[in-house]
Amino acid sequence: MTDKSAQVLSYIRRNGWLTGDLHCSFLEAGEYNENYRVSDGENDFIFRINHGTQLGLANQIEYEFMVLEAVYPSGVTPRPYRYSLDGGVLGKGVLLMEYIPGRTLDYAQDLDTAAGIFARIHALPTDPRLIVQADPVRDIAAESLGLIQRYDGARYSDVRALLLGYHDKIMALAQSSASLFAGDSLCVVNTEVNSGNFLINPVRSCLVDWEKAVVSCRYQDLAHFLVPTTTLWKTDCRLSEEAKKDFLSAYRQALGLDISLAELQEKTAFMERVILLRALSWCYMAWHEYTGKNRALASDATFRKIVSYLNEARCFLQ
Repeated sequence: MTDKSAQVLSYIRRNGWLTGDLHCSFLEAGEYNENYRVSDGENDFIFRINHGTQLGLANQIEYEFMVLEAVYPSGVTPRPYRYSLDGGVLGKGVLLMEYIPGRTLDYAQDLDTAAGIFARIHALPTDPRLIVQADPVRDIAAESLGLIQRYDGARYSDVRALLLGYHDKIMALAQSSASLFAGDSLCVVNTEVNSGNFLINPVRSCLVDWEKAVVSCRYQDLAHFLVPTTTLWKTDCRLSEEAKKDFLSAYRQALGLDISLAELQEKTAFMERVILLRALSWCYMAWHEYTGKNRALASDATFRKIVSYLNEARCFLQ
């Protein structure tokens, strides 16, 4: 990937976003965005370049800016400053936000910190500008089916058939468990909570990367955080049932949630099964994008993880 530091500085100066003696360096790239660290000598910022959308939005970077506005009052997310849907030669849109120092989350020692972060975000009021998934099981199943049906190649056709069958099971569960989430309040959920999206700092730990956030039930985040396809994405950790229980207990206490720990566990475990469908469906779709050279951003490490997940798909779904 070409380093765009000079072009980033040119864009910032041309549009008057920052002034002074500016410095810029590449920070990291994900699947749909790349990030640069910019300094004006006093403060550091993240300049984010968008290259795609998981939500099917034409205004993806604007939507992420609105999400950041909605969750910033929590104190555990980056502050957004500016955005533009016109990224010029850089990409499909650009965003300037607060730079937050920190290390990635360690599942062995940071579960209580993560629980506190989720509690502060989930306590916020919802924002009417954001996408609502009031029926998360069916919404996630529909999204997953769309990912599976995007490609119908010979490679991993067995996984495709496995996922289609698992989708049918989730839809049957959705019918029989309609009352499980009835009455639960909705909140803003990130939906992409792997360890790399947490920045742990003794002063202020945060959750970053808000490109796919929606308004839905809290169990989207809780289940996504605990499910093995998430914990194994950046690490070699698979959480024990006791560790999951401790995390949910800390979350319940931090939020002052008025339901029993047993109910919280039951609903989260149910949603884990749904999240597995989405995670593996994305891997199936992404494998075809990668091998078809149909991605603006690509990572060898991500591709290797995709392959390993597809090869182990049956084990994940047992």
